[in-house]
Amino acid sequence: MAFDYKKEYKALYQPPCTPHLITVPSMTFAAVRGQGDPNDPAGEYKAAVELLYGLLYTIKMSKKGSYRMDGYFDFVVPPLEGLWEQTSAGKENFRWTSLLRLPEFVTRKEFDWAVREATAKKKKDFSKVEFFTYDEGLCVQCMHLGLYDNEPETLARMDAFAVEQGYAVDFSDTRFHHEIYLSDPNRTLPEKRKTILRHPLQKAPCHPSAGPL
Repeated sequence: MAFDYKKEYKALYQPPCTPHLITVPSMTFAAVRGQGDPNDPAGEYKAAVELLYGLLYTIKMSKKGSYRMDGYFDFVVPPLEGLWEQTSAGKENFRWTSLLRLPEFVTRKEFDWAVREATAKKKKDFSKVEFFTYDEGLCVQCMHLGLYDNEPETLARMDAFAVEQGYAVDFSDTRFHHEIYLSDPNRTLPEKRKTILRHPLQKAPCHPSAGPL
């Protein structure tokens, strides 16, 4: 039976619809960075997602080729994820990193092989795909149900909960607004979409356990 990250790591992929704290372990991903409106059918985002899935399915099907990865096991391709930064007004100015989680057996060696293999077999340049490690740490997390444009309501509840617990949102050059897409937008009604939202946290400066500044 194929290993399914959503079933094996329920705290990460099946959270409740109420804000809560979670410490997310370090993970490796296939990643593509870009900028622009994710809804643009001819934009960078759509092209990035196609590259990610092309690479992950190359890894998943590698046992059928002449190359077999050490420690190979069958797995369900994990859900698409995204790290987001809005630099100014308008979706066309979003900066993002699209992600698909890599199975633990995929080292940099196997990843580099998959990039070469996908490029050769699919006749497409996969060099934009990075081997990316993200150590997210302490976060506030919540399942968002419905339209992506309604996320601010859920995010406001998350940030208020974090403050109540003595934390502050901690965005930086290495910690971002994080989304995990559990629903296929092409097959799921907008009001039924499930999206996991995460914000990185730090102890609020005024909190007694925050320590000296």
